[in-house]
Amino acid sequence: MRSDKSADLNNSEVSDDYSLDRVPRNKRNMGWLSITNITFGIATAIFYFQMGSVMALQFGAMNAIISAVYAIIVAGILGTFIAYLSAKSGMNVNLLSRGGGFGYIGASLTSFIYATNFIMYCALEGLILVSAVHEFFPAIPEWVLIIFFGSIVIPLNWFGIKQLDKLQKWSLPLFFIFLIAAIVTAAMKTSNYDGYFWTYLPEGVQVGGTALLLCIGMQHGIMGLTPLLASDYARFLKPKDMKIGIFAIGFIPQIFCFGVMGGLGIWFGVRLGEPNPGVYIVLLLGIWGALFTMLTQIRINVTNIYSGSLSLSNFFENIFKFKPGRRFWVVVTGVSAIILMLLNIVDHLETVLTFQGVFLLTWAAILVTDAIIVKKFLKIGPRYYEARQQNLYKWNPVGVGSLIVASGIGTIAALGYMGTFLQSTAAFFAAILASVLTLIIAVTTKGKYYIKKENKDIPKEDYIG
Repeated sequence: MRSDKSADLNNSEVSDDYSLDRVPRNKRNMGWLSITNITFGIATAIFYFQMGSVMALQFGAMNAIISAVYAIIVAGILGTFIAYLSAKSGMNVNLLSRGGGFGYIGASLTSFIYATNFIMYCALEGLILVSAVHEFFPAIPEWVLIIFFGSIVIPLNWFGIKQLDKLQKWSLPLFFIFLIAAIVTAAMKTSNYDGYFWTYLPEGVQVGGTALLLCIGMQHGIMGLTPLLASDYARFLKPKDMKIGIFAIGFIPQIFCFGVMGGLGIWFGVRLGEPNPGVYIVLLLGIWGALFTMLTQIRINVTNIYSGSLSLSNFFENIFKFKPGRRFWVVVTGVSAIILMLLNIVDHLETVLTFQGVFLLTWAAILVTDAIIVKKFLKIGPRYYEARQQNLYKWNPVGVGSLIVASGIGTIAALGYMGTFLQSTAAFFAAILASVLTLIIAVTTKGKYYIKKENKDIPKEDYIG
């Protein structure tokens, strides 16, 4: 009897997981509102406040606003395409990469780097929360707060996407109540800046030019992640919700991330003269500000832990045949984030964001180019995505070659060796280069390395185009 219960629990976990194979069509049963609601856990992160505040105070409010519009457009377009691929195939980006130009070992390496992104963001978000609570309770050592807040997101991730849906659904109204209270309180305070907030410019800074490029460079550090993240949830979308769902999942979170949250961060930063939301939210709302920060960080970090655990599961299954289950990787992801917090990852934020921005935008560009141009229009390679190792080559030079060359050159550009303009636009430059290389290598190899053995079991409805 006990073993039956255990089997039921394991089956429930697998059915809620699908980290190693496509979601079957009969399990794609979540409405677009539910999935968009889950992605709002990403969009409500206070990290976007911090980005907006820092950019406005360092480079001017208008430069920050223009860069936010740019981020919405680019990330929204990529997010919509990736949501479409995921909803159509029932796969997240880790699995899409296997049949989308990387091969199963090549895709595993992208999965591992992808997982490290989520672990790092989990640590960054956690540190904002620790900063807010420590501001209010300075007697509690920071390491105690790090371990406590780093640990509580682990059980909140235990039961997969259905649990995330419930958590995000019930916490969203509380988020908006706290947000409105913070806006009203800030509006009642005398502003540190006399003019309209969008006219704020630090001394010696002008609209456009180097300041704008630096803002765009900062946006690149995060805008590659949000489009890719949509795939972890869009794969559960009901087929009948495809048309509205892919736009809602792909574009709406970007509008909220960079437009609403980033825009409010610009306003808060200029009005209060403080770049750290972990400080100014507590100053505005007191203990309620600490609770607000706690709520937002839990909302974002459960999604970071979920996506990180899927990516680690994919990597270790492919490379080492190690399959302990997603829950094991939930714990590993959470503990890894705690370690990064204790090591104070913020000290290396600029370097990490630079590399991540280049890598993530390059990866997204390869997936979209492969699906839309290579597979659909040039008809190179299969029109479906294969995830099973026995049907795939270990490496596909289309994706692997494009990623290595483009992200390598992009990183060199980001480090300043190719001039100021390319330094600030390195991620976008790398993404364009990756798209061109994807086309060249796909045409040259004639799609030879996409698939080793045809899979006749893939439903025609899962084909792209």
